[in-house]
Amino acid sequence: MVIKQADELRILTSEILLKTGSSSSNARQVAEHLVLANLKGIDTHGIWHIPGYVSDIQTKKLLPAGNPSILKETAATALVSGNWTFGQVAAKFAIELAIKKAKKNQLALVGLVQAHHLGRVGHFSELAAKEKMISMTWLGGFSEIDPKTVPFGGRKRLLHTNPIAMGVPSGNEPPMIIDFATSAISGVKVDNAYNRNQSLPEGCIVDNEGKPSTNPADFFNGGGHIPFGQHKGWAIMLWTEFLSRIFLGSDSFVNDTLSSDVLRHHAATFLVFRSDLFQSVDEFNERADEMQQRVRAVPPAPGFKTVQVPGDPERKTYADRSKNGIPIEDDIWMKVTETAKKLGVNTV
Repeated sequence: MVIKQADELRILTSEILLKTGSSSSNARQVAEHLVLANLKGIDTHGIWHIPGYVSDIQTKKLLPAGNPSILKETAATALVSGNWTFGQVAAKFAIELAIKKAKKNQLALVGLVQAHHLGRVGHFSELAAKEKMISMTWLGGFSEIDPKTVPFGGRKRLLHTNPIAMGVPSGNEPPMIIDFATSAISGVKVDNAYNRNQSLPEGCIVDNEGKPSTNPADFFNGGGHIPFGQHKGWAIMLWTEFLSRIFLGSDSFVNDTLSSDVLRHHAATFLVFRSDLFQSVDEFNERADEMQQRVRAVPPAPGFKTVQVPGDPERKTYADRSKNGIPIEDDIWMKVTETAKKLGVNTV
């Protein structure tokens, strides 16, 4: 385990991406996004991804100097193309466009196609919440070429991890941010367990016969993720696929020479609306604050220290890691530094 300060990681990430031909703006945005994920304890969406991004850039699957653009729009809607650049850059463009439209038109719906990996999806809900906007995000289309998740009651892969995110602003309390894969566990956690020869928690994957397993090798031998929450999670996962790939028609924007198999049909839908549609913003903030306070006032059950609002754990981790540094597993740090050295970037 190594401990690194956030500024160190931002500089290193930016320098790596600049060496691959990224624009300075894109490198800065992606570095900030990845390191913020680590600061908040979402290490599966942090600098872990640097080697993969560099590999995709070098094989022309990711265009590091590209910029997103609007394909079509109305006053309250838009369809954005990421033009196969970094998903973080494209999604930030899309959510900011949705926020701008919602401020003027009460609510907005913006779709995103032709983008690379978006990273931590909750980040875009945070951006909306800062502007006093409520937001919902659905991501799908990862499974058309390489599915990873079996449906509830099935033993053959059909969909993927299909993440969702939601954000609700507050007044004096922090915003409530919900961000999770609709599979029981993220794909990166399965990869890490396999590479480290570790077992997975129960209820995360099945083997190639559809039987529950804790051995990550079974996942790579024809098994798959399972949806969280049994049939209810499966319904949300399938809903996410409908609200992203199918709704946006991302299959029509596929380019067989760009992006990876998992991202080629990828699509994201952002719904943003004002928190003061039916009452003043002060009234909404007061009620939102009061609800959070009621949640945290509930006595914890045995084995728990507190009852938390979604987003609380990330805020606590952010405060700790901002002060004490970001812990990085040795195998992850080795892969990042090896990538840097190959590009001539100093990691000392």
